[in-house]
Amino acid sequence: MTKKTTWNFKSIERRIYFGKHPDIAWFEELLSTQMKICRGSGVVVKQNNTWKVQQYVLSATIPNEQLDAVIKLKAPIEDAIISKLSK
Repeated sequence: MTKKTTWNFKSIERRIYFGKHPDIAWFEELLSTQMKICRGSGVVVKQNNTWKVQQYVLSATIPNEQLDAVIKLKAPIEDAIISKLSK
């Protein structure tokens, strides 16, 4: 049997927002991960007294001063994807 590995994310900052409906909330968070700092955001809905995630987005962060180098790395792969999906 192979050992399962899981992601180990630790919230280092989280903001939760409520609107007019107390059973719907959205949030944004900074996470300490094996990928270093990531940003998460999402929407949760309270159902049967339990909060359920309806949408979640996880993004890796890139410092502005490193953005040009990252774009160069991504360009060949993502240009092909853009071309394929734009047809």
